[in-house]
Formats: sequence, structure tokens, C-alpha cells
Amino acid sequence: MGDGIGRYRGTEGKLAQWLRRRPKRTAADDGNTRETLLLAVAAAGLPLAPAAHPVGYSCSCERIGCPTPGRHPVSFAWQTQSTTDRAQIERWARNEPGANFVTATGMVHDVLDVPLAAGRAALDRLLAEGVEVGPVAESPDSTGDGGRMLFFTATRGTPEDEDEWWPCELDCHPETMDEHPGLRWHCRGSYVLVPPARLPGDEDDHPVVGWVRGPEHALPDPLNLLETLTDACARHAAEREADGDDEHAAHGVAWPLTR
Repeated sequence: MGDGIGRYRGTEGKLAQWLRRRPKRTAADDGNTRETLLLAVAAAGLPLAPAAHPVGYSCSCERIGCPTPGRHPVSFAWQTQSTTDRAQIERWARNEPGANFVTATGMVHDVLDVPLAAGRAALDRLLAEGVEVGPVAESPDSTGDGGRMLFFTATRGTPEDEDEWWPCELDCHPETMDEHPGLRWHCRGSYVLVPPARLPGDEDDHPVVGWVRGPEHALPDPLNLLETLTDACARHAAEREADGDDEHAAHGVAWPLTR
């Protein structure tokens, strides 16, 4: 669940400390821990909606060739379905014990989504400089992309001036890839998985999205993180290119993709 919890000194929150002190888990405990983590996300004000889950290397949606197995919402109405209501989330979690969950961005929060290696370097730098960093999650490598790191921030998705609205596809078009290599800004109309979420893999050993810094941390302004993250992404892309990776691999694959 939380291989990243406590990785960085000073980032471990009360929820992570409590989870580490728990006795050896049973199968029932795993379900309770999942529900506890989901409710902590909702309590922080981040709206949730049910998502598909992996079935081996395939997806529970049973769509042939699903491009994002286990990483997309179950319903096409996920934006209006998303909620922080405790009772509703408990019902979803208990009725669908295998389901992943997504959080809809652009309402309360945004997410800056970067390659995992770049994110780790940026997080080290931000903490060393005393910058306020909010919740951070790691999504391990399950598709050959090297994994992703998700920085949760306050939203800039609904400004008074619509001309200031950012799309969530910063790295999806050729004209923006050089300026923002490997970075995706999830805001209005987008979503990300929230821990604990299982990714495609062997039935008995699924990679899991986990918290590095939990949802109890306050959401920072994304602009306070952006320069450091884009710099780390540029360095990461240059290193990948120097190692002989092609351009697509250097920028990484950011999800969600269009279903």
C-alpha cells in the first residue's frame, strides 16, 4: 500500500504513523485500511468516484484493448457522481471491494503529474528549500513508463477570468512538449487515481498507488511547485534522451487517456 510512506524525512503524517503502528493485518483489515484511506481523502475535501480495477493485466470494464486498465472511472457521469459524502463512499467501498477510486480534479484541487524519477528529485529539492508541499502519491511502473508522481495542489481550474484556465493536456500536443516535458496538469475535466489503488500486474502481486505524503497536508498553490517540477522534468527528459530513449519515452505516458 504505502512503500513511499515515510520515504522523505518530515513528510510522514499522523495517518501514516497510525497505519505503521497497526498489528499484522488480516484480509478483513485490508478492507478496513482501504476504507480508512478513502475516507481520509474525502475528509480532506477531495471528491471521489468509483473506478475500474485490474484483472491481471486486463481491466474489469472488459473493454477489448482498454487503453488504461484499472485507471478510469466506472461511469461516464463520474464528474457529477464524485462526492465527499462519507455514507456514499462507504457504500461504494463495501459493495465493490475490488474497485479503485478516482478523484475529480478542477473543483477543489489540481494534480501536477510528473515522471517518478523527476518527481522524487523535485520533492527532495522542495522540502530542502522549505517549500510547503501538499499531498503526494506515487504510481509505480506498470506500463513501462517508469512510474509517475502526483503532487496534489489547490485548484486553478475555475478562475474568474476564463482566459487563465489551464487544460489538463500540457504534454499532449507537440507545441507544448518541449516547454513542459513529461508534465501533466490535471484540472477541470480530469481525474487521477487515489491510494490505495491497484494497477495491472500479476494476480498476487499488483503494483499499488500509495501516499508519500498523506491527504492531511494542506493543498499548496500549484505555482509554488511548478518551476521546480518543470525543471526536474526537463532534466529527466534530457537524461533519458542521453541514454538513447526515443522522444515518446523521454516525455513519458501521462494518464488518463481518452476512453
